[in-house]
Amino acid sequence: SRYYRGSILQEYFLRLGADRLKVVHKPQYVDKLPEAVSGAVGDLLRKVDSRNELREVSESLQITGMMDREIGVLSGGELQRVAIAATVCREADVYLFDEPSSYLDVKQRINAARTIRTLALDGKTVVVAEHDLAVLDYLSDQVHIFYGDPGVYGIVSKVHGVREGINIYLDGYLPDENVRFRDEPVRFHAKPPSQGWSSDQLLLRWGYLKKSYKGFTLDVKAGEVWKGEVIGVLGPNGIGKTTFIKLIAGIETPDKGSSPAEQGIQVSYKPQYITPEYEGTVESLLRSIVGEGFSSTWYVSEIVKPLNIGRLLNCEVQELSGGELQRVAIASCLSRRASLYLLDEPSAYLDVEERLSMVKAVRRITENRASATFVAEHDVVAQDFLADRLMVFTGEPGVRGSAGEVTSLRDGMNSFLREMETTFRRDPTTRRPRVNKPGSRMDLYQKEKGEYYYLGVMEEET
Repeated sequence: SRYYRGSILQEYFLRLGADRLKVVHKPQYVDKLPEAVSGAVGDLLRKVDSRNELREVSESLQITGMMDREIGVLSGGELQRVAIAATVCREADVYLFDEPSSYLDVKQRINAARTIRTLALDGKTVVVAEHDLAVLDYLSDQVHIFYGDPGVYGIVSKVHGVREGINIYLDGYLPDENVRFRDEPVRFHAKPPSQGWSSDQLLLRWGYLKKSYKGFTLDVKAGEVWKGEVIGVLGPNGIGKTTFIKLIAGIETPDKGSSPAEQGIQVSYKPQYITPEYEGTVESLLRSIVGEGFSSTWYVSEIVKPLNIGRLLNCEVQELSGGELQRVAIASCLSRRASLYLLDEPSAYLDVEERLSMVKAVRRITENRASATFVAEHDVVAQDFLADRLMVFTGEPGVRGSAGEVTSLRDGMNSFLREMETTFRRDPTTRRPRVNKPGSRMDLYQKEKGEYYYLGVMEEET
């Protein structure tokens, strides 16, 4: 504690060392939980429910229906919600949450954020490490910015109010410390995108499609995509987004309707779940795709640098971590010359900086090549930056899904957020989307106006 003398951390470590402080931790890698614990979800949660909050927490996280299921058979998203519930239900002074939004869809992320937020309202100290800026913004009162050289060193900034801190992060410059840690600031749409896409070059049109599996049916309304645009694909987990992308890619064939793949458009596909089957280095993989173009100035500046692939070039593909593998998979997808790019959950395993670089790279390549891109993604901030238009999926997860028409970003987000009973406002400085607190003045005002996503006048809550 000597090193932290005079700071708030000195008192923290003194109390921790004297066993006068109880700390509870929700780990980052929830997929490892079945290796540590076994048994039914309900039994495990009842054992740790020292705060007598299990009923309320299980309802807010929508895990009531999985109480009789074994931990070992749960999906990543289910494990995440159970881990959050187990942490919130325990009595402690300090709660640490490491990446609580991983594996969760947008609605589940908001529910998780609301649940974690109740701890602070009860006077507890809560610390959250999170890559989804909308979730972090909603959860936090104050933030520290971490910057530096990944794998080499990290620096923690002074504390900032949440709005100011995230805006400083997006700007890439710490004014009070006179440090620039990013060359270019990140800016979002200054106003709602136009109702339609300005391109007059049609790339792909599809009619009504239907695909059925045992116990699940997906209906897809007719739609079209134009050259140079990015279509965001938004909806809950288990609703058919991946199935739709596979139909477009020609990996799956519809039971009703004509396969879009029959139109002969060249497609490049980045799947949701990536398996490192390639034997060799990252450089040899990328060279096998682009050939001599690998050394070109364009390739280095548009793909290698933005996706931070340079330091991975000599690494074996099969030895990469989740985030490294994701970046290489995105690079492989964008390296192929195609008219249509399909990216399924490209921000999974990526940190904030990597997400921002990824969305800018996808945006630039789509426009420069006059191609089109579909992106299935749960990160609302990433979708807001990327998408020109949206496809919103509704239905009952795991049972039936319905893919709506391709709509404007504004209409699509309004439709999606209305179902979630959640409103977003615009930050007046960066134009980034910010989640309104339920029942707040802005939340009630926007719901009354029917504007869940954009406001004509971008006000700020105090």
